[in-house]
Amino acid sequence: MGALATAITPAQGITAYGCVEDEAALFRELAPRLGVAVRVTEEPPSVANAELAAGNRCISVSHRSPIDDAALLALRRAGVGFLSTRSIGQNHLDVAYAERIGITVGNVAYSPDSVADYTLMLMLMALRDAKSLLRRADLHDYALRDRPGRELRDLTVGVIGTGRIGSAVIARLRGFGCRVLAHDTLPGADATYVALEALLSQSDVVTLHVPLDPSTRHLLDGDRIAQLKPGAIVVNTSRGGLVDTAALVDALDCGHLGGAALDVIEGEQGAFHVDGPGGGGQVRDAGGVPRGRDLVARLQAMPNVVVSPHTAYRTDHALRDMVEHSIVSCLNFGIGDAAWLA
Repeated sequence: MGALATAITPAQGITAYGCVEDEAALFRELAPRLGVAVRVTEEPPSVANAELAAGNRCISVSHRSPIDDAALLALRRAGVGFLSTRSIGQNHLDVAYAERIGITVGNVAYSPDSVADYTLMLMLMALRDAKSLLRRADLHDYALRDRPGRELRDLTVGVIGTGRIGSAVIARLRGFGCRVLAHDTLPGADATYVALEALLSQSDVVTLHVPLDPSTRHLLDGDRIAQLKPGAIVVNTSRGGLVDTAALVDALDCGHLGGAALDVIEGEQGAFHVDGPGGGGQVRDAGGVPRGRDLVARLQAMPNVVVSPHTAYRTDHALRDMVEHSIVSCLNFGIGDAAWLA
């Protein structure tokens, strides 16, 4: 156990929602070591299963499905006072509404290396046309038909957002010898900071590492995508809503952009994690078709676009961090304090 797990008093219990198999195993391993009883379910929180939290002031939830206001209210009525989301982002629930009805929301930190490593992998795949190469190799077609790849040392990479993950990406990029530009409202990394417009116009690769909130939604909108250097590649391992997907598709279709590598896509709740445990059910349009799947299909059909299902964070190290820190945040909230019930 890390330093966060020290000096914690025994607790009442936690209900862990949206647990896939490996997360459930980690909760069952780590919770007893911290003196916590845990109730684990693969279902996301909902009105129908809010009673699973009865008797537990704290719950831990996955980022993989939205939690609507009705579910939050049902959880509050079941006695929940603290919700720990196993993610950095909190855009899958209305935090202001939760706090208004008496539920404190907390997020967790986890290994930034998980997303940073994956970001570099996607970047390199896009630069070397790995998607088309591997697809043809699966068909035993080994002809060298793809355009030559590009080397990072010859390129400029723009990093938007230089928190823990963005800084870890910058550290990795130094090893490749490329020029790195950075942009953040709160500069802090050892990097060359420039205005956003300068970063967009000068970068061969742009990678996003900012949280999604009203101020950053469609950070890359049509106007800013038009400012990107011709042939540039967009990499997004943060949140899909940072990019106006329709504008991105148009820029790819017309050839303005050289490609994209996306681990997150706007509207992904209707396409990623919808059928498996913790998926939260499918989000459907008026015709009954899962929303988001048409969008993913359109991007997947492009030979210069790499798409993966919001999995950059998913390493054994990061998952252990998420579960442990979620339990500890519940303990730090004080789940054994009976005075809270007043």
